[in-house]
Amino acid sequence: MKCPFCGYSESKVIDSRPADERSSIRRRRECLSCGKRFTTYETVESLPMVVVKKDGSRQSFDRRKVLGGMIRACEKRPVSLVELEQITDEIEQELQNYMEREISSAEIGEKVMERIRGVDQVAYVRFASVYRQFKDIDTFMAELNKLLADK
Repeated sequence: MKCPFCGYSESKVIDSRPADERSSIRRRRECLSCGKRFTTYETVESLPMVVVKKDGSRQSFDRRKVLGGMIRACEKRPVSLVELEQITDEIEQELQNYMEREISSAEIGEKVMERIRGVDQVAYVRFASVYRQFKDIDTFMAELNKLLADK
């Protein structure tokens, strides 16, 4: 590891501990040349995922879009941001575990709806109305009736 102060490439690890809820390791290092200390983080390298949109276009997976959609659906609802970030982490991890590099936006949307349904039913209907592009009140009512039937 290259020292950020003097550029020397040798350092020793003084302390290691888990960070970011055990998804990375924080290491305190000391440069063997200048003796200054610095911190590094070690994480597992994840392969980039590409989202295939409904129109066939492709773009890089962006967890902020998943989180943003859930935040909008949960606006003025008793759902914490921490809970939504945890759901986003779970979805991202599940997609990474598939080992597929291309994922359809429909698959991501279904995973969000599946998770958000258990958290807040109003947020679920909000998300579903945008995601499934309800055309009229009948399709909206059909989704609500399905939700009531599952209770």
